[in-house]
Amino acid sequence: MTTNHVNRANLAGNLRTLQTPKTHYPSTIAYDDLAPPGQDERWEIFGDLHAYLERRFPLVHQNLNKTHVNKFALVYHWQGSDNSLKPTLLTAHQDVVPVEPLTVNEWHHPPFSGYYDGEYIWGRGSCDDKPGLIGTFTAVEELLRIGFKPTRSVVLAYGIDEERGGISGATAIRDYLLETYGENAFSILVDEGGGYRVTDDVIMSTPGVAEKGKFDVRFEISAPGGHSSVPPEHTSIGMLAHVIKQLEDNPHTAHLNRSGIYYNLLQCQAAHDPGLTPRLRKLIQRSLKSDRALSALEAELAQSDRLFGALAGTTQAVDVIRGGVKTNALPEHAEVIVNHRIDIHSSVGVLKKRIAAVVQPVAARFGLDLDAFGETVLSNAGGQIMESAGELKISDAFGTALEPAPITPMGDSGPFKLLSGTIIGVLGASNRTGYDKKAFIAPGMSTGNTDTKHYWKLTKHIFRYGHINSGDSFNGAHTVNEALRAEGFIEVIRFFTWIILNADESPLLE
Repeated sequence: MTTNHVNRANLAGNLRTLQTPKTHYPSTIAYDDLAPPGQDERWEIFGDLHAYLERRFPLVHQNLNKTHVNKFALVYHWQGSDNSLKPTLLTAHQDVVPVEPLTVNEWHHPPFSGYYDGEYIWGRGSCDDKPGLIGTFTAVEELLRIGFKPTRSVVLAYGIDEERGGISGATAIRDYLLETYGENAFSILVDEGGGYRVTDDVIMSTPGVAEKGKFDVRFEISAPGGHSSVPPEHTSIGMLAHVIKQLEDNPHTAHLNRSGIYYNLLQCQAAHDPGLTPRLRKLIQRSLKSDRALSALEAELAQSDRLFGALAGTTQAVDVIRGGVKTNALPEHAEVIVNHRIDIHSSVGVLKKRIAAVVQPVAARFGLDLDAFGETVLSNAGGQIMESAGELKISDAFGTALEPAPITPMGDSGPFKLLSGTIIGVLGASNRTGYDKKAFIAPGMSTGNTDTKHYWKLTKHIFRYGHINSGDSFNGAHTVNEALRAEGFIEVIRFFTWIILNADESPLLE
């Protein structure tokens, strides 16, 4: 049995299912305002996708036990012959983000056509996360076709609203898996996330072993209303503008941490990537022991790498603002929501304290009472003899504060070795042009969050890795002309095939 046979035997059929330009495949969009499954007809399109999957992957549906979780999330169990081995868990999500209607005419091919032009597969989800969904289905279907029977059980789990936080899908999957299998019941979990990059000299693969935390913070100012013809010096909107300016004038400072994932990645690059400039390589190497070199490296990266701030610290983004109802009525309420991605070395608690301290001078200046996360920080302008001008209230915008994820064990950890070896093996066995070069693994970190934020209790060994070559994406995900090169999709299928086979045979997993 060869993996090339497994993955290419039915490739033509797989691509045919995606290329018919007259057919629009189910647009399983995760709208932010979806009511729970069963209470919103927009979920029903997922049933059409399920029907398609049953037609396209008959062996999967004949041989694996399928469970519907919260109506539309899917869990498949492929029973192995040895129940003493912890199952392998492969996860993906069925949903996609919407397409902005005003941009439809900018697409080279209709955004829900799945059109295959001989090189690229076009459409929303072609990069995020249909490769994970269809790639795992295809790998299992082809293994079944040649008669493979696993020793280690395999579980496939597919969420329905990852693009809005997994609140209906991944949470239900988590609860089902915990009830059915128990805590820490899985040997390894592979979900969407990192990929690999092919350069002139090397191939660098970056499986995600950590995720930043997330905290959406609402800043609300309430102030007296009245007629706009007799305005105060500052309206609630004007005072809110000063809050926003104060936040943006005091950004979070990014720092390299020698125990951090990003720093570890830099060390791997310095050791294995000839493409680094001599100056940068020297700074990275010297920074291991020299604080001065570490500071110089931070300064260098802050200038040269636009991702430095996102990878080495907490970020903030002012995303949503509301206020005012009419031009001749003073706004009694104004609010802004600021999204934070929390550094893996920080926490929600630390961020709360910093936010309160940063905006307190603004509240004092305008005579606002300040309530920060349920705690009264200022009242009547700190005790001055003046009437309060209103209130500034700071709160968790949606009650969804998320701490940074636990860091997946690396180094001598068996699952990390298994995944790393699988990636190197798949890349080394590829017959694609330009893949005949050294490949190395560097730990990666997700600046966003995946469904894995709900899966922490299932296993310590969570890897966010989809095995997509960054050069195979036409224009990236979540944007106009999302498309994935078909040859890259073949590599994804090969990866999932290898991970199933290697996990089945390896003593590196429990």
